[in-house]
Amino acid sequence: QVQLVETGGGLVQAGDSLRLSCAAVVLPFNIYRMGWFRQAPGKEREFVVAMRWRDGSTAYADSVKDRFIMSRDNANNTVYLQMNSLKPEDTAVYYCAADRTPETSKTNPMGYDYWGQGTQVTVSS
Repeated sequence: QVQLVETGGGLVQAGDSLRLSCAAVVLPFNIYRMGWFRQAPGKEREFVVAMRWRDGSTAYADSVKDRFIMSRDNANNTVYLQMNSLKPEDTAVYYCAADRTPETSKTNPMGYDYWGQGTQVTVSS
């Protein structure tokens, strides 16, 4: 059974950095991409970044481009989200997700097959 476990959330001040981790206890052999999403109170789940598993190529939402970096550790089936220059509007629950199929849109959360439980990131001004 696929299990994704996020860690690393917390309370930081604007301008600080934070690194989230997502460990796949079990990762399907046919994973196509991994992604990070976030959801603020009263808002829909929002795309942050996705990584194609085959070659590690990434695509970022405009709101986080040049501030956030997604990386991975293949040996440990772990992906990371390095978040720099954090802003209060980055406050949300952050989720990692895994998608098995290339046909789905990388930015649509409905297309992802597996989700972690989420980790809270709060950025104070």
